[in-house]
Amino acid sequence: MINREILSKFIHYYKPYKKIFFIDLICALLIASIDLFYPALTRYILRDVLPVGNVEKLMFLLLGLLLLYLFQMFLTYVVAFWGHIMGVYMESDMRRDLFNHLQNLPFRFYDNNRTGDLMSRIVNDLNEVSELAHHGPEDLFISFIMMVGSFIYLVRIEWHLTVLIFCIMVPLIMWFSITKRKGMGNAWKEVRVSMGEINSNLENSIAGIRVARAFTNEHFEKQRFNKSNWLFRGAKRGAYKSMAKFHVGVTFLTATLNVVVLALGGILVTKGSIDIPDLLAFMLYINLVVHPIKMFTGFTQQYEKGMAGFSRFCLMMNEKPDIEDSESAFELKNPLGHIELTDVTFSYDDETHILSGINLDVPAGKTVAIVGPTGAGKTTLCQIIPRFYEINSGSIAVDGYDIKDLTLASLRKAVGFVQQDVFLFTGTIRENILYGRPDATEDELIDAAKRAEIDDFISTLENGYDTWVGEKGILLSGGQKQRIAIARAFLKNPPILILDEATSALDNQTEGKIQKALEELSRGRTTLVIAHRLSTVKHADKIVVLTADGIEDQGTHNELFERDGLYRELYNSQFV
Repeated sequence: MINREILSKFIHYYKPYKKIFFIDLICALLIASIDLFYPALTRYILRDVLPVGNVEKLMFLLLGLLLLYLFQMFLTYVVAFWGHIMGVYMESDMRRDLFNHLQNLPFRFYDNNRTGDLMSRIVNDLNEVSELAHHGPEDLFISFIMMVGSFIYLVRIEWHLTVLIFCIMVPLIMWFSITKRKGMGNAWKEVRVSMGEINSNLENSIAGIRVARAFTNEHFEKQRFNKSNWLFRGAKRGAYKSMAKFHVGVTFLTATLNVVVLALGGILVTKGSIDIPDLLAFMLYINLVVHPIKMFTGFTQQYEKGMAGFSRFCLMMNEKPDIEDSESAFELKNPLGHIELTDVTFSYDDETHILSGINLDVPAGKTVAIVGPTGAGKTTLCQIIPRFYEINSGSIAVDGYDIKDLTLASLRKAVGFVQQDVFLFTGTIRENILYGRPDATEDELIDAAKRAEIDDFISTLENGYDTWVGEKGILLSGGQKQRIAIARAFLKNPPILILDEATSALDNQTEGKIQKALEELSRGRTTLVIAHRLSTVKHADKIVVLTADGIEDQGTHNELFERDGLYRELYNSQFV
């Protein structure tokens, strides 16, 4: 069952569109009223108009009925169009809120959730919510009006038969609908989960298509996709099986209702309790009762599908950012870039410490290199400075201020990243460089590209800065992507720069160009350099040797080399 809290959140999204909502309900009320009017008019014509041969009155009534149906056609258009528009607007609002919420969730969340599953929740789940938002209240309202209206009129025709129908048959159909709803809801939840699975595998396989072909693993990818596809098919088979049982039961019960009415009504006609026009009107109204029951049946199916999606939406919205601005947080203004780490300890799973007892002082404007074996926590050390992850204990300060006392926006604005695995957004070179500062001028854009040693290359392209880079920059080489990332950092112009193995995957010639651009970028900034190639950090102001046990040593290249420790061992392994 959907709890009240989730239902309350769902209703909250109607608030901006309450005018459309009430217009939709008013139109639905008028549509139902016109449907209720037809059996009464038919009874009146059969009993009072046709027996006396009043053709003029008959034509007048039929013309009035035709005008009512024309008006009903207009009302139906309003409901069909504006009702769906309201659902689309609500879906759009939910998708906006979810996307905004995702922007605030910590890296830990993305470490533990697959992209395809997140996409499924943002896109597929909310499609069903849109339909429920429109049809749900409308169907319930029409069902209620038609049931109450039919009951009132049927009581006036023959109250014994009406009470029998509404006290036995209608509750039986309602009971069946409600009891079958739970199983159908669970089945549709399984469909949602398997949809996320298939989206994840699809996204993974398409993104890794080059790796799959390089290892001739196309057959393996097909098998993996087929497995998730079969799970999705099985889940949907189960959902539709549950739905089929639901519809079969309801259809049989409503058909039985018609048989009961015809049988008992026929007996009453033979006894003279009611006449033929009364029985015909009674049967027409019973059909109007059956219609809202079927509508309610459709609503239960739609409710389960929509609320299954909305429940998953709420689960994600309930994910709380573990890193937020404190109430007393203030902006870091005119940062110099002095970084201090004091007895810092960090772990991803609260069990295995990646960093232990880290004490490090990085003076403003200096270049500090961090070296050490793979898995020592070099990248992690740089990621906790802008609070991408929260440390377990200790403190980190920038310009003497604890980073927990600073607003996240001002802290991260002061830090620029250039990484080995450059991510370029699908779009143009211009858009990717401007990501560093979207309001930069054309001259600032070109200047950043020149300083990053990429302007000459861009000038040779037919479309220049408006050249399409492909998905994740696939149409560019590694060195070109790297220099665009450096241009992006130049444009951001941060006082603190973190270079995470920015040249390790490049050939020597390209590395030389990138290194020249990085030296230009680092000038006058506090720079943290993570490097495996020790030749690129020999001239750093300080080199920190980091191991799994913490900082083993620190000093200049000459100082560390003379001590005959781990640094000298690493250096010799590369150059001797």
